[in-house]
Amino acid sequence: QVQLVESWGDLVQPGGSLRLSCAASGSIFNIKDMGWYRQASGKERELVAVISGGGNTNYVDAVKGRFTISRDNAKNTVYLQMNSLKPEDTAVYYCNLHRWVGAVVTSHWGQGTQIIVSS
Repeated sequence: QVQLVESWGDLVQPGGSLRLSCAASGSIFNIKDMGWYRQASGKERELVAVISGGGNTNYVDAVKGRFTISRDNAKNTVYLQMNSLKPEDTAVYYCNLHRWVGAVVTSHWGQGTQIIVSS
């Protein structure tokens, strides 16, 4: 099994910054990618940022230029640096890991962490 433990969320003022971390443990081999999703109240969960096993990154347009995803392979940890936060970034943020099990890709989720951007 895979365990994903996220850092605590926070209340942040607009324009502020916050870094989320997600530590993976357990059966963390054959990783396809790791990423961050978010779900705002009343909305569907959406992909925010993803980093592949090879280090390639991709972002949703709404966060490009403000958020940066990175990974520390030695610590099996993925980070999401969030700058210039906006009220519309308010959501529960979930860490996700995809890994190959044979020809099948399995998906694993963290418990979610609440980010509130408000003055």
